[in-house]
Amino acid sequence: MRKIFLLSFFIAVINGKPLFKEYSIFPIQNKHVHGSSIIELPNGDLLSCWFHGSGERKANDVQIKGSRLKKGSNEWGDVFDMADTPSLPDCNPVLWIDKNDKLWLFWIAVRANQWENSMLRYRTSINYLNKEIPTWNWQDNIILQPGEKFRETIELAFEQYVDEPMWAEYALPYSKLIIEASKDPEKRQKGWMTRIHPISLKSGRVLLPLYSDGYNISIVAISDDNGKHWKASNPIVGLGPIQPSLVQKQNGHIVAYMRDSGDDPKRILKSVSKDNGETWSFAIDTKIPNPSSSIEVLQLKNGNWIMACNDTESSRSQMAILLSFNEGKSWEVKKYIGKYEYNSGITLAYPSLIQSSDRLIHLTYSLKDKKGKTIQHAVFNEDWIKNNK
Repeated sequence: MRKIFLLSFFIAVINGKPLFKEYSIFPIQNKHVHGSSIIELPNGDLLSCWFHGSGERKANDVQIKGSRLKKGSNEWGDVFDMADTPSLPDCNPVLWIDKNDKLWLFWIAVRANQWENSMLRYRTSINYLNKEIPTWNWQDNIILQPGEKFRETIELAFEQYVDEPMWAEYALPYSKLIIEASKDPEKRQKGWMTRIHPISLKSGRVLLPLYSDGYNISIVAISDDNGKHWKASNPIVGLGPIQPSLVQKQNGHIVAYMRDSGDDPKRILKSVSKDNGETWSFAIDTKIPNPSSSIEVLQLKNGNWIMACNDTESSRSQMAILLSFNEGKSWEVKKYIGKYEYNSGITLAYPSLIQSSDRLIHLTYSLKDKKGKTIQHAVFNEDWIKNNK
């Protein structure tokens, strides 16, 4: 087990006092490592994964790697292989534990080196607690079949919203391309990609957020039988709403916060579902800046919401944790994991958030500096977010 590197300050935790500590999961190195995901296992261990290789969609050597942090330890274990589709790039892994304590790994294999040809894959394990590396029991692909309702929703949404003056110049040619592509049944079935954790509703329904670089919109894969079968929601339509992060309000409505892959102004986008993820409102801007970078939102055990994001319009040089006490109506508190100058050469991006059973918050993200790249693991509590120091 290799020695981890403590890269930030540590404030001792004593009931109700701020806590923050941060580690590199593995030492800085020169390969491209990105798109991490983290989960707590039933025994209290933490499992993280990411993609690793010489690039992204154009690099056929990209694989999914992982590491485990044993409960009570301050050292992440050796890196191991999690998934590898021969001769195809494997990207965007997502970890999930279902209601039966089965471990799931979702990811994409990129066909023909184009995001829009990506194949949505998953594998599961029931033998992962007593071994460093999970033993995978099953593997398959998820093929969604959005129907004519997909096309109708896209066409109607753009008809209703693209006349907005601030969107018109960008949206009109953009919307025509998307509407035309939505008529093709083959295109509708491919290119749906993972990025953010799924959520489970009280009913048992599972919502796996997905997005498409081909359509530049998002969708949700819905399962009502714990992942045996999946169906597609209606699309989340807007001007570039991708990589959705889902959170459920007390009234049952589900909010999707998304990366802005559209035109200026660059803002985190928001859509709402009032029918358990089946249909979604047109995605609109929030007030939170976004430099076309991934985010994640998490409901804490006390009901408060937190968001990890790059809160600028053009740079990933700073990562903020935002805290809301009113289910996202406002984000009253902000604390930075790291904040650097635009031209520093340091980037912090693609957060993955969980809250463990001991109520600590765990964040993994991609760190790049002039020496190389790694995946960071930050541990903190809500008191640290609230602390102004």
